[in-house]
Amino acid sequence: MEYNYLEYFIELVFAAGLFINAVLFIPQAIEIYRTKDSHGQSLLTFAGFNVIQLFTILHAYIHEDRILLLGYLLSLITCGAVTFLIVLYRSK
Repeated sequence: MEYNYLEYFIELVFAAGLFINAVLFIPQAIEIYRTKDSHGQSLLTFAGFNVIQLFTILHAYIHEDRILLLGYLLSLITCGAVTFLIVLYRSK
């Protein structure tokens, strides 16, 4: 069996991209938590991201794509934290 280096490289970059996608929500969550202010953030946008992430997770589960599933699960957690903080600080 020949090892396909190009396929491995693409999978590696794809996995790294999914991880980076999840990490990019963290500074937003930190900023909202630090300032206790979410008025500059769009709840609709972040809620929409959460819905897209949920259905991507379901798609990945159905197709047994573990990399996609894990990457979007991490993204749902970090984006969900931002969404939660937006709702929390808007109500105060």
